[in-house]
Amino acid sequence: MEQKGTDCMREWSGKDIRILERTASSSEEIPAAFRVSSAAPVRRFHQRMPGYAETPLLAFPALARQLKVRGVYAKDESKRFSLNAFKGLVGSYAMFRILCEKLSLDPSETTLHDLTSGEIRERIRKFEFVTCTDGNHGRGVSWAAGLFGCRAHIYMPAGTREVRAEAIRRVGPAEVVVTELSYDDTVRLAKETSERNGWILIQDTSWDGYEKIPAWIIQGYLTLAMETTEQLKRRSVRPTHVFLQAGVGAMAGGVLACFADYYGEKRPVAVIVEPDAANCIYASAKAGDGKAHSVEGIAATMMAGLNCGTPCSITWPILRDHADYYVSCADPVAALGMRAYAAGLDGDPALVSGESGAATFGAAVCILTDARLADARSAMKLSSDSVLLFISTEGDTDPDNYRKIVGCAKETNIM
Repeated sequence: MEQKGTDCMREWSGKDIRILERTASSSEEIPAAFRVSSAAPVRRFHQRMPGYAETPLLAFPALARQLKVRGVYAKDESKRFSLNAFKGLVGSYAMFRILCEKLSLDPSETTLHDLTSGEIRERIRKFEFVTCTDGNHGRGVSWAAGLFGCRAHIYMPAGTREVRAEAIRRVGPAEVVVTELSYDDTVRLAKETSERNGWILIQDTSWDGYEKIPAWIIQGYLTLAMETTEQLKRRSVRPTHVFLQAGVGAMAGGVLACFADYYGEKRPVAVIVEPDAANCIYASAKAGDGKAHSVEGIAATMMAGLNCGTPCSITWPILRDHADYYVSCADPVAALGMRAYAAGLDGDPALVSGESGAATFGAAVCILTDARLADARSAMKLSSDSVLLFISTEGDTDPDNYRKIVGCAKETNIM
């Protein structure tokens, strides 16, 4: 893998937000596993699942007028499989691929019905999965375990709110343990436990020697990406900018790869957004050596779904070579996005978006309205002709915190 440095790296700072520009040229092709051509079998599996439906793509014309851009669109993943978050896509698909491999079944010919009936279902009951999660991934794994009739063990890092642990227990049969460890150390605990007990590790990040299962997880996001491109096409809309939130970067990298392949030379400017407390993608890009870097320690951020300290080794090269800007922001930025989405200004939909789901929109609002970021706006080509796309990855996954933050959302003035 080519190691790259960066020359004349530009960085801007505003209130509660920093922006970093990628200056190195792309050195890697988009991996075949995450191109449009790889989406068909993933979508076929999802479309045959009970409760599958495209999640809505919402337009916000009033917010667009306030922000002085041509369009604002957000994909509402809170409607995915009644899980209030997007991770049901990836937990189910990865578990399906793992079970097919363990049972020597062809995934191109095997259906969900095949795995949940008769003698095969009895064999599946013997499998046990384990993972680390900061919330939504664990919910997807727990739900998928219930779907397939197997067992799951979920470890969560220190600082996890009980409401997030209980949400995992509520959607499936998983045993949930909140540790006193950081996210990265909890991942290591899940790995060690899998090896000791013979459980199957189903983790949404990767490292040397553990790539196949994370790649299946990332492929699960292709359904989300292709739904979005088709919904935009039906509206005759092409986004100029896409803002993607990142924890380890699995969703951001998978969706970015698919978008880059789909749109080609007309792909949107890609902006990756993370919390300041766990900005491992930002830190890796800023290091300028082409390598992934970790953020150590137990991070404190309400953006629980993004509270991850080490980039996914599979998607880091995609984010390194194909993203255009990296944003690191504080919790008030996510809170701003939550309130702005919920406001329902002048006939706009009132979108319930949680802390991690709204971080990208909050970042965009800050970039578009902070006078200190005028040069950044110019560099990013944000103008009255811009069409902005967001993925709201979750609803109110922490209901008490959501109510505390949103309050009287209709009084929100993002300007």
